[in-house]
Amino acid sequence: MYKIVFTRQAFKSLRKTPAPVARRIREKLESLAKAPYAPHPNVTKLKNRPGFRLRVGDWRVIYTLRDDELVVLILKIGHRGEIYR
Repeated sequence: MYKIVFTRQAFKSLRKTPAPVARRIREKLESLAKAPYAPHPNVTKLKNRPGFRLRVGDWRVIYTLRDDELVVLILKIGHRGEIYR
């Protein structure tokens, strides 16, 4: 199982999200950490930069995988209209 690690920016964003949304994001991240390479309908590889996008309703989680450390590094969390800026 991979460990979930947040950047400072991602952790702040998670704390600012509404509680029900933050709970859903945490649940999705826990299932992702169990099998990060399993096919998941809401995960897409990013096109213009390294990493992946996890869709949780109208919210997005941008992350990368560090296989040598068994880490899912959460880079950004935000609403879909603001996350890619």
